[in-house]
Parts: sequence; C-alpha cells; structure tokens
Amino acid sequence: MDYAIRFAATGGPEVLERVPVVVADPAPGEVRVRHHAVGLNFIDTYQRSGLYPVSLPSGLGSEAAGVVEAVGANVAGLAPGDRVAYAGGPLGAYASVRNLPADKLVSLPDGISFEMAAAMMLQGLTAEYLLRRTYAVQPGDAVLIHAAAGGVGQIAVQWAKSLGAFVVATAGGPEKVALAKSLGADVAIDYRGEDWVAATRTATGGKGVRVVYDGVGKDTFLGSLDCLATRGMMVTYGNASGPVPEISPLLLSQKGSLFLTRPTLGHYTATRDELVQAASALFDVVLAGKVRISIAQRYPLAEVAQAHTDLATRKTVGSTILLP
Repeated sequence: MDYAIRFAATGGPEVLERVPVVVADPAPGEVRVRHHAVGLNFIDTYQRSGLYPVSLPSGLGSEAAGVVEAVGANVAGLAPGDRVAYAGGPLGAYASVRNLPADKLVSLPDGISFEMAAAMMLQGLTAEYLLRRTYAVQPGDAVLIHAAAGGVGQIAVQWAKSLGAFVVATAGGPEKVALAKSLGADVAIDYRGEDWVAATRTATGGKGVRVVYDGVGKDTFLGSLDCLATRGMMVTYGNASGPVPEISPLLLSQKGSLFLTRPTLGHYTATRDELVQAASALFDVVLAGKVRISIAQRYPLAEVAQAHTDLATRKTVGSTILLP
C-alpha cells in the first residue's frame, strides 16, 4: 500500500503520521513519480514545528529522486521510466509515490544514483546559489562557512575550494572539525571549544572574510558580523539554533558598511531556466569529483520521527536520506 507522512498540527516529531494514499492519474502539466529515496532537511523541521507556517493538514518534504510512472497532458521531455529528481515545489516528498508539476523535475544524468540525488538536491542547489550567485566567490576570497560538517556545509566547503577560495570552517567537536579539514577547509575551528571569531580574524591576518555563509542562526549571527572584512557580506540562510536577533541597520555601518541578506532557494530557482542551470552546475561538480556527496544516515521513511529527532539534536553528520 502506498503511503505518505502527514501532520495535522504543528509540534514535535510525534505529530508526523503515516497514512495510506491512493494517487490519481497526473493532471495536465503533472508527472507521477515513484520515489526511490527522499531527502531530509532542516527546513522540514521548521515547517513541522510551525517556525515556517504551512497550511494544515499538510505533507512534508521538499526533495526526492525516483522514476516517472505516468505523465499528464501537455508535458514534454519526460516519459515513463525516466530517472528524475527535484528540490522544491509543493510539500509532500515524504511519500512512496506522488504527483507534482513537471517543471519542478530535472533529469538525472548517468553517474548520479537515486540516493545521491536525494542527498544533494536541496543542499547542493543551496550551495550553488550561495557560492555562485548570492556572493560569487572569486579565487583568493576568504570565506567563513558555519556548520561545515552538515549537509550544505560539506558541499559548500568543497565547492568553495574548487572556486579557489581560502576556506575557514566551523564545526562542533573534534570529529566534525577533522571532517571539515578532510573536505579541504584551510582552517577548521571547533566553535564549542574555541573563540571562533578571534580564530577567524587570526586566520585572515586580521582582515576578516569577504563573506560568511551561516545556516546556524541565533548562536552565530552576531559573532559572524565581527568576522567580516569592510564591506563584507553576511549571508544568513538557516536557523538551526533558532531565529537570528533583530538588529538596527546602523550596526552594519558601524561594523564596516556590511551587506546582509537572507536568501531562499525558491527565489534562486524561480524560473525553469534557473532551476535547470543550477542543477546542471551541481551535477557537473559532482561528476567531476570536485564535490563528494556523503550519505551518513539512512532511515526507513516510516521512522521519520526518529530522523527528525536526531537531526534536531545534532546527532547527524552530513546528508540524511529516507527510504520508502
């Protein structure tokens, strides 16, 4: 029996319920996809908890990979049997099978497995827009990447190095710091045991970094501003430790005429062309061996509540996938 994970009220992982589903034939412009692997991301926990409000009851999950089972009218370029993946579109990836808009799908090239795609689509597309478009990293740029042992962080460290950056990375604990170094970070700092602001300044000869990529949020936001060079850019793209504090724009002036942005993936893949180009760039660096995708945890989709618990308590490293 096909099933989906849904929730009718916001709260902890216990609100997630497995329910049987019968998926109709795809409507015009839609495709039915049989999932082989589903991605787990922090944004899922924000939506489940109510930090990012969604209309209830709701499905959950933003990325998956699988095989096209059926194609609705007015869909070109896709056929039953095609291997596809997606990140974004309507919530509902936590399911064995589903219909979704065809324009949200990208074809998987040979060499990219279903599990690899599910592990990297949302996180990899996030790294793509952060490094190539929010602040376009140039050779020689010093950059600070927080949560370097996480899913986005691992991809971002490797990709930034391939772009010629000097990478300063933070992570929690000796094992995660060692992982960041193994991925190519020039300097890896244990934010739990070190003064990471001072260490970042030291690593850059007192100049600071050109950009901070911060998916942690509350715990790192203000300190990150002190890591930036004059006219540097603060990119806050996640809230793993909670929402960032409100600040006066004057603070950005006082700390060096800084730039501050809070981007989201949807605004960087808003058109079909943007999505395809971003996915192509991601697939290229993975297939070229410049970015390795590590799947550190696999859970049965039916055990998604435990996966959410482990993610929220920082027990996971790198990417996590759910298997229907």
